[in-house]
Amino acid sequence: MLKWLGLSFIIIVLDQWSKLSVTATMQLYESIEILSNFNLTYVRNEGAAFSFLSDAGGWQRWLFAILAFVISLIITVWIFRLSKQELLLAVALSLVLGGAVGNLIDRVAYGYVIDFLDVYYKDWHWPAFNVADSAICLGVGLMLLESFGVGRPEQRFSDS
Repeated sequence: MLKWLGLSFIIIVLDQWSKLSVTATMQLYESIEILSNFNLTYVRNEGAAFSFLSDAGGWQRWLFAILAFVISLIITVWIFRLSKQELLLAVALSLVLGGAVGNLIDRVAYGYVIDFLDVYYKDWHWPAFNVADSAICLGVGLMLLESFGVGRPEQRFSDS
């Protein structure tokens, strides 16, 4: 099961490296067009997903940090309890774990999460996100697929 924690570690490293690269080369709120509907835009998110509670006064920093820590512990235990046949679920949980820890590091170190991926259509912008958020979304998507039986070994039933 250590290989799955290794996948989580790779997500954490990519997430932190990308965030450090953005903060080292861009000014806050600076935006660089990459494609016609995609920018790198450096922003800070003091709330949760989609800036939920971002203007709550500061207490949310520790609430979200504690939640992320507890969820990370639960996911780690879950990974260690998986059978070797539960590959898709192991990948999914590893992605969620890596993303949760990546954002937890920001929240504890800075009091906010560094976001920079900006997808938009005309004047409508999806809330900015980062590598950790992408890993969490991909992991949750894979968990949904797995819940519908994708990637699960076939169960054999006997007539006895």
